[in-house]
Amino acid sequence: MDRMTLCARPRDPAETGGVGTEQDAETHGHVLHLPSPRAFVRHALPSLIESTIGPAALFYIVLVTSGFRGAIIAALAWSYLATFRRILRRQRVPGMLLISLALVSLRSFVAFATGSAFLYFIQPTMGTFLVALVFLVTAVAGRPLVERLAHDFCPMDPELMQRDFLRRFFLRVSWLWAVVLTTNAAFVLALLLRTSLRAFVVERTVVSSVLMVGGVVLSVLWFVRFMRQHGIAVRFSSALHLAHIPVTSGPVAVEAPTH
Repeated sequence: MDRMTLCARPRDPAETGGVGTEQDAETHGHVLHLPSPRAFVRHALPSLIESTIGPAALFYIVLVTSGFRGAIIAALAWSYLATFRRILRRQRVPGMLLISLALVSLRSFVAFATGSAFLYFIQPTMGTFLVALVFLVTAVAGRPLVERLAHDFCPMDPELMQRDFLRRFFLRVSWLWAVVLTTNAAFVLALLLRTSLRAFVVERTVVSSVLMVGGVVLSVLWFVRFMRQHGIAVRFSSALHLAHIPVTSGPVAVEAPTH
């Protein structure tokens, strides 16, 4: 295993006038190591293929060749087979896959019973609106959901997470994601009302992908800049599972597995 120096003891903003430079942060050992975007993608891609990309691609192919009802059955069958495959192999079933399975089952039942493509696609669109509202409400309440999600993806030391400046960042980025998700849902709804079913499936995928990736990139850049202003330099590592970052008086060498 590689040895990696991790340190995340933010200085008091009063020590630096509230603003720090990246070079100054590294000089004093205030460096926050996070998994690189490539490590995140490599780790998340199999689950994304199982829960999102695979059923969406299969839905479009069967839609073109066999029609709407056949596409519903094909997408639903994909999700169930992916789940059963993991169970038979005694593998952990990702939460994303279980959520996707529950949602696609409900959507499929309603759409198959009514034969309405509009009802099939309006449900996840309304769900996106609802998530945007949740982000907004939790930000106003001072308990941003984004903070919990960020900690799930990349655990950090609880003491660091409780710093006021980091909590301010999560409150602000909650507003960003409320806007991103609302914009996404609004565009998808407009496409659903105006375009043909085949065109909608492709256009929705493109619009949602661009907005979501753009939101992630903007959030990461904002986080790096925000941390730098408070005396902490952010460095991205190829390791995905990093040790919790201690809040100490100086640099601490810890063992971190690399993949």
